[in-house]
Amino acid sequence: MARTFKVLSVLLTYPDGEIQAAASAMREVVLAEDLVPKRVREPLLELVDQLGTRELYDLQERYVLLFDRTRSLSLHLFEHLHGESRDRGQAMVDLANLYEQHGLVVSASELHDYLPLFLEFLSTLPFEEARELLAQPLHIVSALGERLRRRESVYQWVFRGIEAVAEATPDSETLNEILEAPDDDPTDLEALDRVWEEEPVTFGPGTGGGCGRAQDMLRRMNTGNPPASAGSSRRG
Repeated sequence: MARTFKVLSVLLTYPDGEIQAAASAMREVVLAEDLVPKRVREPLLELVDQLGTRELYDLQERYVLLFDRTRSLSLHLFEHLHGESRDRGQAMVDLANLYEQHGLVVSASELHDYLPLFLEFLSTLPFEEARELLAQPLHIVSALGERLRRRESVYQWVFRGIEAVAEATPDSETLNEILEAPDDDPTDLEALDRVWEEEPVTFGPGTGGGCGRAQDMLRRMNTGNPPASAGSSRRG
């Protein structure tokens, strides 16, 4: 088991006083486990230091603008494959089953494809198993990291850290398709309203066959087979 996955999970969670207090402990874990290469580790630890020292309100405002008000940076993995459509339902059920098979009980208020939750789940698994599972959604992780790089956000290094730990190559076709989607401007409220005006998502059995790529990703997760290119709590 690798506590670095838990650190990466916390870094993508809405900042609060508890996270600020844990900054020094997170730094120690990243340094002690040495899973993140130096070229990524140093800027990643810059984010850790910011979370530990900056004004909490400013940290929270930055987080909200990025991950709550920018749909193209959503931390819900399957949204980048087929949005808030009914096709997302079966993939969500399959991921819930994967969690349950490993003894993880998720509260009813959580969406199972929430990236910090997925990373926390990986922190409970043997490292090699966690690494293989992490390779499955790597095209989404890479796309989010690239979008954050274009914004010159320090949060890009969390995603670069995930990529480095996975030691895998993302599916380039799917990665490019995700990056071709429009990137939101969180300050354009009228545009955001238009983006969110879609049919509400419905999860559960009988909601549709699911997105092909999401289903394939989940099948590999459940069987433990990495893709050919692979190497070896949200607030209320």
